[in-house]
Amino acid sequence: MTLKPARLLVVLLAAAALPVMAQNLAVVNGKAIPSSRVDMMAKQLASQGQQDSPQLRAMIKEELINREILIQEADKRGLGNTADVKNQVEIARQSIVIRALVTDFVKKNPVSDAAIKAEYDKFKAQAGDKEYHARHILVEKEDDAKAIIAKLKSGGKFEDLAKQSKDPGSAANGGDLDWAAPSAYVKPFSDAMIALQKGQVTETPVKSQFGYHVIKLEDVRAAKVPTLEEVKPQIAETLQQQKLQAFQQELRKKATVK
Repeated sequence: MTLKPARLLVVLLAAAALPVMAQNLAVVNGKAIPSSRVDMMAKQLASQGQQDSPQLRAMIKEELINREILIQEADKRGLGNTADVKNQVEIARQSIVIRALVTDFVKKNPVSDAAIKAEYDKFKAQAGDKEYHARHILVEKEDDAKAIIAKLKSGGKFEDLAKQSKDPGSAANGGDLDWAAPSAYVKPFSDAMIALQKGQVTETPVKSQFGYHVIKLEDVRAAKVPTLEEVKPQIAETLQQQKLQAFQQELRKKATVK
């Protein structure tokens, strides 16, 4: 069969239009909705636990068509040109673009296994190999702390005297601080605590920025330090946040802010 020039032109134009039509999800009042939006929304929903399926994509298609109808009506009414809406749109745009910047930075500046291991080793060193179960009574004045120590020496019960402690987190529990590593406390407190023997109470008040402490050591045990694999995700996240913070601070220093 021989096609006439006019017929051939129609066929070629129709063939050229096919890929364009395939790229559109739908056309609403002459406005095309690109199919790529379905892929994007399906990907977002999949990251939130939704299963990508023909049913999900059909729902997304209906949602996008409804959105296009609504946005066209809003535009007819000029609602997109109000100052309030423009500000909200700009804030949303900033959030999206900044998220893209963060994703790009993280991709190009990954946290190395060596950095994670170094941070873990530092954590282990700070935690130490022992945990301490202590009680304390916190007061504002040194003389009050001395009076408590005297009462303890006279047979007073630590748990009863702890009710006057200024530490709301432990006063009701007899001053009990539960098990913790020395690094969990301020240095004057931890230094005095680790110098005690099991069952011993500090002979003199221990001063810190919080006031004066009377400390009793209940027990000591080997520290239960988590393995590297157990805390690796948390360490990686912390180091990545530090990288992002440094990046932001570097950009702020370079910026001209008046």
